[in-house]
Amino acid sequence: MRTKTIDVEVKAVGEDGSGEFEAYASVFGNIDSYGDVVVKGAFTDDLDRWGADGAGIPIYWRHRMDDPFMNLGATLKSAEDDHGLLVRGRLELDEATAAHVYKLIKTGRVRQMSFAYDIVEAGWVEKAENGQNVSYYELRKLRIQEISIVPVGANPETEIVSVKTALQSVETDVTKTGRQLSADERAELIAASRSLKALLDHEDQGPAAAPSDAKTEEPEGAKAEEPTTATSTHHLGLITIATAL
Repeated sequence: MRTKTIDVEVKAVGEDGSGEFEAYASVFGNIDSYGDVVVKGAFTDDLDRWGADGAGIPIYWRHRMDDPFMNLGATLKSAEDDHGLLVRGRLELDEATAAHVYKLIKTGRVRQMSFAYDIVEAGWVEKAENGQNVSYYELRKLRIQEISIVPVGANPETEIVSVKTALQSVETDVTKTGRQLSADERAELIAASRSLKALLDHEDQGPAAAPSDAKTEEPEGAKAEEPTTATSTHHLGLITIATAL
């Protein structure tokens, strides 16, 4: 299972005290910090699995599926438009954690959405764009497991950019030796960055919530399950990334 996070405006909607909000859980067409592109239609087949209008997808705080108090509510509606996956959800305000998260939404103190998913269909795309070769991993069909509200800074762009910069430096070093990285090698380097990113997520702290015995780190099930060993070239990538972080 993997996760993706985007920085969006999360709006409280509906009557006051309804616990309803609206936001994009994913956007289409842009190359994200992992080198992935989600394409329109990626969610179409899976939304029907959840129910009419994509209702019933569970909503969590920070993918904390190990803690029942972090299950905040569910979607009322989920649909693709030209921009991305637009969801309307309802938080259970009679639960302390959900009520607190809703307060954070209303006051604008959280504005990131994330979703956990499995890949059904995907593939590498390489093409020329504006005189440059562009390569990315196209996510064509996805299976959603849950949608999460996450705090600003839970997956900071600076950390993601630093990982990506380190990967690019490895590509540059290998290119200087006279050969280009293959698509498979790029995929393994990106996998390595995801593994390190998962470790960084363990350091995140959530908001004050109802008393709970749950651990402070995210459950392993919400992490990208990627290999952590590879060839010597990829060990070089891991060392470079670790140094950058």
